[in-house]
Amino acid sequence: MFSKVRIGLASGLARWHNVTCVNAKTAIQVTPALCRHQHRTFSSESGVKVLYDGLCPICVTEIRFLQFLQKNRPGKVDFVDISLSGYDGAKYKGVSYEMAMEEMHVIDEKDEVHRGIPAFAVMYSAVGLGWLGRFMMWPPVRPFMDKSYAIFAKNRLKWTGRGEECTTGRCEKKTQ
Repeated sequence: MFSKVRIGLASGLARWHNVTCVNAKTAIQVTPALCRHQHRTFSSESGVKVLYDGLCPICVTEIRFLQFLQKNRPGKVDFVDISLSGYDGAKYKGVSYEMAMEEMHVIDEKDEVHRGIPAFAVMYSAVGLGWLGRFMMWPPVRPFMDKSYAIFAKNRLKWTGRGEECTTGRCEKKTQ
């Protein structure tokens, strides 16, 4: 019932506005305001690869949350733990362990590598949080996000009890 109302409303609005897209679910033309799928900056039709530090408790907490969100979207996101001894950057667009330890890297469905805040935007979009990714990339917010993330990326090893040796070689959490 609700879908019939939505279709009727969309087709009625489309007559009065400039029609520019087709809603794939209803196969009718609708206005841009109703084309949520076209407002997404990033999509994950053929999979996204998220490279993360599996020894970072902060990172792992976020990845577990994202894995929970994508339970209903199997195959959309591949979470790759760079801390495992078998990680090979050549398999991931040349993103070495050292590069991945410096900042977040995500490889989108077009095999493009994103770093820093754009990587988060791609990752969030892939698990259904596109609104959050778009917010982070919004010009008034982006400088704050870039600065905040730069501080986090620079200090995360220290904050999680690991040393600088982690940036150039495999590392374990320090025990004192």
